[in-house]
Amino acid sequence: MKLDISGSEVIAAPVDVLWKSLNDPAVLTRCIPGCKRMIETSPDTYTVEMQLRVAAVGGSFEGEIALSDKEPPRRCRISVSGSGSLGHGNGEAHFEITAQDDGHSLLSYAGTGEIGGLVAGVGQRILSGVSKHLIGRFFTALRQQFEPAAQAAGARN
Repeated sequence: MKLDISGSEVIAAPVDVLWKSLNDPAVLTRCIPGCKRMIETSPDTYTVEMQLRVAAVGGSFEGEIALSDKEPPRRCRISVSGSGSLGHGNGEAHFEITAQDDGHSLLSYAGTGEIGGLVAGVGQRILSGVSKHLIGRFFTALRQQFEPAAQAAGARN
């Protein structure tokens, strides 16, 4: 089953700060829904362990995330593949960061994915809704990284 994602989000951070966060495994582990661990296996390549619930079906997932075609601090390609008790999948997305006049950044993204196995059985419409929900949770968590309380907590650690 194919999935397409695209959109844009305004983040309250300058381009270089947002870029650094999007390339930081600790930040991504906190922001990716269900991510339990993200370990760098080689430069710009990571293994991930996740616990996800899709509709009424939940399970574990192990996979790999690779960053390529990087043009710091503006754009990057992300490739994802993996499998687990929910099924298997792979995909690719591109993101681009554009500075806004107010010190914020516009993060635009577009990508496609292919999903198979048990999770594909919930249907295209439900999976599309679930993917939008998970993307929304990612951006909510990412925005929290730039709030004053989160920055103060990071400075203490």
